Amino acid sequence: MGLLTLVEDRPTPKEVYNWRVYACAAVASFASCMIGYDSAFIGTTLALPSFQKEFGWKRKPAADVTFIKENIVSVYQAGAFFGALGAYISAHYLGRQKSLWVYVVVFMVGAGIMLKAANGDLAPIYAGRVLTGIGVGGASMVVPIYISEIAPPAVRGRLVGIYELGWQIGGLVGFWINYGIAETLPSNHDQWIIPFAVQLIPGGLLAIGSIWLKESPRWLFSKGKREQGLKNLLWIRNLPADNFYIVEEISFIESALEEQKSSVGLGFFDPFKAVFKSRSLQWRVFLGTTLFIFQNGSGINAINYYSPTVFKSLGIVGGNTSFLTTGLFGVVKTTFTLIWLFFLIDKVGRRNLLLIGAIGGACCMLIIGGYLASPLVDTSAAATAVAKPLSSGGIAAVFFFYLWTAFYTPSWNGTPWVINSEMYEQNVRALGQAMAAASNWFWNFIIARFTGQMFANMGKSGCGVYFFFAGMMFLSVIFVWFCIPETKSVPLESMNRLFEIKPCSKANAIIMREVQEAEAEFREDAEGAGLSLEKSKVAYVEDSAV
Repeated sequence: MGLLTLVEDRPTPKEVYNWRVYACAAVASFASCMIGYDSAFIGTTLALPSFQKEFGWKRKPAADVTFIKENIVSVYQAGAFFGALGAYISAHYLGRQKSLWVYVVVFMVGAGIMLKAANGDLAPIYAGRVLTGIGVGGASMVVPIYISEIAPPAVRGRLVGIYELGWQIGGLVGFWINYGIAETLPSNHDQWIIPFAVQLIPGGLLAIGSIWLKESPRWLFSKGKREQGLKNLLWIRNLPADNFYIVEEISFIESALEEQKSSVGLGFFDPFKAVFKSRSLQWRVFLGTTLFIFQNGSGINAINYYSPTVFKSLGIVGGNTSFLTTGLFGVVKTTFTLIWLFFLIDKVGRRNLLLIGAIGGACCMLIIGGYLASPLVDTSAAATAVAKPLSSGGIAAVFFFYLWTAFYTPSWNGTPWVINSEMYEQNVRALGQAMAAASNWFWNFIIARFTGQMFANMGKSGCGVYFFFAGMMFLSVIFVWFCIPETKSVPLESMNRLFEIKPCSKANAIIMREVQEAEAEFREDAEGAGLSLEKSKVAYVEDSAV
């Protein structure tokens, strides 16, 4: 079996892996382009001399400037936290497709407001950042569950991974844009306003594309809109209604819904009641939200939002040099995201990637922190912002920083989103994803709010920050090993059973064997009813239509 070989839960017609399902995932993932760009461009934009001059930062004490930067960055995460929670309401009543359109409109309004900032007035930036945060927070909840609900199990990780790829493409543009404008444009108002205006591009593409998207068939079935749900499913799968794969999928969806009606219910507050009553669901909520504690504790968002500060701690100073190094960081992230998407997530699996990434990343952070804490580091360049050639130790530290990126990106960057998008049953999935997304943005907010102070107060050249990130990654190894089962290739309707099996390291193999046995039984029952397989398929579809 090669790296691109699909691991299927049951025999799957090749028509299922068609352009439509990939196109829906790609269009929805323009939301992550918005998120990635907003996460990346803000740090380097705030470092532009033209921005700092217009808002009078050169005349302010360094501590005040740090405080202002942290506020500008963190109000975005605060908005995203509430947007992620609010998305549960819209996803329940409006569906996935309409919710996405609502949140991109909020994002566009916020991006437009920011363009009014000028002459020392930061109020439009604060207000706009809150609104764009609400927009991306809601989208970060809606998009992963939408993609997971339309995806065939064998490529679900790959399709949800497109969401992560969009995040990295947006981030790549965000990291490089300020290097480009600093090199080519004069230092004035127009220079720093361009990065803010570029937010409107991915937002506009999503606003248009979301109108074309098909609503999730699973959501339509849960709302009793069976005819439209079947129509959307047939379009996405590119198969006729009497194809046996469609017959099975409808059977699985409806069986799962019937079980949920009897055990959970399909109302707005029923998922809350279900989580309150079920230790199994409480455990999954804990797992999903904790994954994002460790993701943010790895250091990625400290680097995304404060990349000039991070590279300054390694001895890289000078505006354009710092922008260039940050841009290369974006290139490495995007390259390894492509590797993760096409070769790793649906082959190596979620659990193994998290373990490998955490161990490798923690070792890199320890080495960087040890170097910065050593007497070898000359802090005079960082302290006086004087550009000096990197020492051999500094070059090694930068190498291990990029090596950390190579470990982190194809593991913890996108995998927690994939796991959270697929680990819940239909009626609890929106609530579970909302809580996971809110957890991400809450811890994102904490990191964004205090990173500047951490680098200023945690040891020589901020070495303690790197030791902290290393410790969090080592703790995540223990957490994943004992708590996270492999969800690769498991049908959404079998996730409840997956999380019941102990130890979690063996759960995937057991559940896949059970799914294949159930599929074989389904075929035997169809053929043993006295009809040919083809006639029994038609009979099932006709009965279902009634």
